[in-house]
Amino acid sequence: MKQQSGFTLIELIAVIVILGIIAAVAVPRFVDLSDAAREAAVDGVAGNLASASALNYAAAVASDAGIQDAPTPTTIENCTDAAALLEGGALPANYEIESLTVGDGANVTCTVHSPDVANTEADADFTVYGVAAP
Repeated sequence: MKQQSGFTLIELIAVIVILGIIAAVAVPRFVDLSDAAREAAVDGVAGNLASASALNYAAAVASDAGIQDAPTPTTIENCTDAAALLEGGALPANYEIESLTVGDGANVTCTVHSPDVANTEADADFTVYGVAAP
């Protein structure tokens, strides 16, 4: 009778499990997702600013058209005024908006900057619609 040599199924499974544990411990140390998280956060803030500005402009158009029960729009004369449209009336901590002048009814592309953490910043663009004082 000929004797066979090789690995048993249990030995192969044990090696795969050990490699999986090593990979689960080692991979997070080599993959840093903080830059992607910072980009996603600033994109979220820019999206909120753009949505709030569009809603404010719609309220101004409705008010100018004489629609009853139209919400009172907030005056927007420059990009930084858009922060007042957010919940709480201000940007999250350490975020900055580039200040550009916006005319009544005009739209301008503005930029929001994320906080500088570990010498990395993230920027995102959003559109602001100008609304004159009522």
